[in-house]
Amino acid sequence: MARAPLQVLVLPFRAAASGAIEFAIFRRSNYPDECWQGIAGGAEERETAEQAARREMREEAGIPPDTPLIPLDSIASIPVSFFRDRHLWGPATYVVPQHAFGVQLGGHEIILSDEHTEFRWVSYEDAVRLLRWDSNKTALWELRERLQRSTPRVRGDLEPPVRLAGEDTA
Repeated sequence: MARAPLQVLVLPFRAAASGAIEFAIFRRSNYPDECWQGIAGGAEERETAEQAARREMREEAGIPPDTPLIPLDSIASIPVSFFRDRHLWGPATYVVPQHAFGVQLGGHEIILSDEHTEFRWVSYEDAVRLLRWDSNKTALWELRERLQRSTPRVRGDLEPPVRLAGEDTA
């Protein structure tokens, strides 16, 4: 199936034993330097952003595709020059939109694909320090804000107020 000019980003999170929220970040295997990011990938032809996010989280991390997603408002524009398949989209395509989602893992274990060499569960502060792309940092910030505020789209088994990993509890 052909690659569509649509990118997705999925940010897994969980509640640690301490009750703090941790975020999973992934180290890319195809970058010569250290490149940490969320689960990211492209949509296939006729796939919606949500369908692509579900497929990517299954392929890259073994997360069941029926795990509830939190759609984020963060949408980034990525220069078309970053994509191998750019020739498929014609000369009028300059940027590719990236739609972001959060996903609460609960008891699911991450199973890495060959696209990543490792993953880490980290605090928000450590994730921001390690993430390479600004679009990932912005989406992570939005996800953290939604979790802290416990907006109706996020409620589930997290109860407000949510304490994030690395936050001072005083």
